[in-house]
Amino acid sequence: MFKKILLSATLMATATAFAADLPSVKILATGGTIAGTAASSTQTTGYKAGDLGIQTLIEAVPAMKDYANVSGEQVVKISSNNMDTKTLLKLAKRVNELLADPKVDAVVITHGTDTLEETAYFLNLVTKSDKPVILVGAMRPATAISADGPMNLLEAVRVASTPEAKGKGVMIVMNDEINGARDVTKTNTTNPATFKSPELGAMGYVSGNKVRFYKQSTKRHTTNSEFDVSKLETLPRVDIIYSHVDDDRIMADAAVAAGAKGIIHAGTGNGSIANPTMEGLKDAVAKGVVVVRSARVPNGATTVSLPMWTKAGFLESDTLNPQKARLLLQLALTKTQDPKEIQRMFDQY
Repeated sequence: MFKKILLSATLMATATAFAADLPSVKILATGGTIAGTAASSTQTTGYKAGDLGIQTLIEAVPAMKDYANVSGEQVVKISSNNMDTKTLLKLAKRVNELLADPKVDAVVITHGTDTLEETAYFLNLVTKSDKPVILVGAMRPATAISADGPMNLLEAVRVASTPEAKGKGVMIVMNDEINGARDVTKTNTTNPATFKSPELGAMGYVSGNKVRFYKQSTKRHTTNSEFDVSKLETLPRVDIIYSHVDDDRIMADAAVAAGAKGIIHAGTGNGSIANPTMEGLKDAVAKGVVVVRSARVPNGATTVSLPMWTKAGFLESDTLNPQKARLLLQLALTKTQDPKEIQRMFDQY
């Protein structure tokens, strides 16, 4: 009997020591499809997003505990199409608070896929730590017979626990791929392999039971970022205007009337602007609104083009898509309204 007790105590001590050696990963939950439920196991659309709590998600993936000491915290329970500035700021402040704790080695955030790339890029600009921050979601609800959430969550924790993930900025881990927050976008409405970095490519993969990195961004992020949201309660209004056939100035005028401090123009081709819209945007600049040319085209940089656009004072978004350009402009406007300074930020971030 004494030998059995001694053996049991030894095993418990070994398990405790093993757990102590593992990194500590905090999982922040915001809702989304990864926590979604449906009436049927074959229902993959029309489900209730964000229905399950974080503890349920953690308990569904016990293998995470082989890679990290995980604990969870529910921030909100929403479908990410309802993400707003208030929640973004709340999340960013909590991430920075946790990463400032020496007992926390990384943060994983469960999130809906609709605005996943926007939250990831926002955090990439305002996180004040080089510790890993990984966002993860799912394209099928937790109740589906082929739910992708559990494996995605496991792989997110594995990447967060990997020393090589430190200093690479905020990342999205889904469907065995590691993508950087700046370049990744949702490319398919329903396919689990939806998140891609179309032209610049993934940063790495989770494959063969290993986390493999091949590249990283050269753009400023996290600890090298000049943006600070610690004392902000809101952000300047910035609207996106999407170009199309028969475009006119109505949306530009409406944005100005609504109090926009900035406008992202999602133009055709290399950020082209229809003549009627051009007049509306010129008037917006004259009223102190910062206008940035972006493009509805998924690949390539929006560059300096027609001299009249430069003369009008329009800026360029580089390779940022309109929704990410909007976030960068919002943060830029918390620091300056100088067009040259804001263009510098678009060049560097």
